[in-house]
Amino acid sequence: MSIEHENAYPDLERDLTFYPLGVDSPGRLTPAEIDQYNAEGYLAPFDIFDSDEIDRIREYFDDLLERALAAGWDNYEMTNWHKTCAGVWDLVSHPRIVDIVADLVGETVICRHSHFFAKLPGDGKRVSWHQDASYWPITPSKVVTLWLAIDDSFVENGAMSVIPKSHRRAQIPFLESAPEEQNVLRQTVPNPDRHGDQPVALELRAGQASLHSDWILHGSEPNTSSKRRCGLALRYLSKDVRAYDGWNAHSVVCRGVEPTGHWANHPRPSGNQIPVRD
Repeated sequence: MSIEHENAYPDLERDLTFYPLGVDSPGRLTPAEIDQYNAEGYLAPFDIFDSDEIDRIREYFDDLLERALAAGWDNYEMTNWHKTCAGVWDLVSHPRIVDIVADLVGETVICRHSHFFAKLPGDGKRVSWHQDASYWPITPSKVVTLWLAIDDSFVENGAMSVIPKSHRRAQIPFLESAPEEQNVLRQTVPNPDRHGDQPVALELRAGQASLHSDWILHGSEPNTSSKRRCGLALRYLSKDVRAYDGWNAHSVVCRGVEPTGHWANHPRPSGNQIPVRD
C-alpha cells in the first residue's frame, strides 16, 4: 500500500498557504475575473492567438517535437527549452500573455518554468490528480500557470480538468503514483472530489489559454482519440517568491525588475537549438 505524504519537502521552510492574487487596476482582466480566479482557482478560456498565428506556432512546435524525438527526448520532456529555443522564449515573454498574468502577480512578472505537454494519440499516458505547488520547492506559493493550447484540447484527446475551490485547502495529502497509472508525473491525490466542487474540463480551441492556481487539483485522462493534444504550460510568479534547490535557475524576467538577482534572467537565445540530452 502506498504511503500518504503531506509535504513533498518536509525539510524546507515553505509557506503552504494559498494567497489571493490580483492588482488594484488591472488592464486585461476585469475585477470580476480576478475575483473568480481567487474563488474558483482557475479562469478560462482566453483568446490569445488567432488561427493564422497559432498555425505558425504549431508548425514551429511540430518541427521542434520531430527534432526532439530524433534526439532521444520523450514527448513529455520538453521542459525549459526557452533557454535554447528562441521561438519558445518568444511565447514565454509574449506581451499578450504577460499582460494577463501581470493582472494577477503584479508589475514584475517572472516565468520560472515552461513545459510542453504533448499527448500523442493513443499513448496511454495520463496526468493524475495533483497540485503543482506540491512539486515545487518554492515559497510563498504565488504561482500562476497559463496553459496555452497549441492543438484543440477536448475531453476526447485528454483535456485538462480542474476541481474548483480545491486550492483553498492548500497542501492536500498525496500518494506516490502506481506504475499502472502511467502517470506523466509522480504524485496522485486520491478521491479528488472530496476537496472541492465537481470536476470541470477546460476545453480550449487552439490559440486559447486557461489560468490556474498552483494549489488547484487538476489532471487529465489519456488521449483516446486520433488527434494529438499539445499545450504549453507557463509558470509565472511574483518577485517576492523564493526558490530552493536551484529552482530559480531557469527563469526569465518577462516584465519589471527583480533587483535581488535571486531569479535568473535568461536572454533570448539566438537560435532554436535542441538541448543536449545527458
